[in-house]
Amino acid sequence: MKHAEKRPDRSSPVVGAPAAAPPGRRRGRGPSLRKRQAILGAARELFFQHGYEGTSMDDVAARAGVSKQTVYSHFVDKSRLFSALVTADIAGSETSAHPLIEAMPNSEDVERDLRTFARAHLEDVMQPDLLRMRRMLIGEAERFPELAKAWYDAGPVRSCAVFASWFEALDERGLLRVPDPMLAAQHFNWLVLSIPVNAAMSVPDAAPLYTKRELQYFADEGVRVFLAAYGPDAGS
Repeated sequence: MKHAEKRPDRSSPVVGAPAAAPPGRRRGRGPSLRKRQAILGAARELFFQHGYEGTSMDDVAARAGVSKQTVYSHFVDKSRLFSALVTADIAGSETSAHPLIEAMPNSEDVERDLRTFARAHLEDVMQPDLLRMRRMLIGEAERFPELAKAWYDAGPVRSCAVFASWFEALDERGLLRVPDPMLAAQHFNWLVLSIPVNAAMSVPDAAPLYTKRELQYFADEGVRVFLAAYGPDAGS
């Protein structure tokens, strides 16, 4: 059974808030950066394995091979450590890109390009660490509402904004019929993702839920149904 950690009472974390550092420390260089990365890596493993409540700063220090004082000097308390981990993952997701993101509005073969993108999109979202993070944030959304919202904004909200811009452009070119681009974007996103992602939210990671071929089938069928509703001949 985990014992409660004794630490000073501090205010709740703010997304992206930097942890306090001892005077004179130059954060982010040399051994200090390596220790910070080791702590974040250890925290990721432990939070995924045991959840927020089931992980202590002692556990993180032991897994990272550093002292508990070193962990606190970098992250102040467990809530700040959790916030830093999630914020880093959000920042990492914002750097990912696919060649079709910029090219899609000028597509000459919408069905082909949507299928290609949908397959890559689903494969990205079904990465095990992303699924674990999604499950963990759902479980901790009431404790960390700012983090849950930041994750949602960086994922579905940002993706759907991109998709809506595609569909508006393709509608103007007569290649789709999209009276409400944002609604169409949400339909596209969840036609592709909903079946495997919803299953993954409740199933442990002992083995992959779906083969690559099965994921491609979900992506292709999502695009087929989307085009049945929004293709140039839809409703005629």
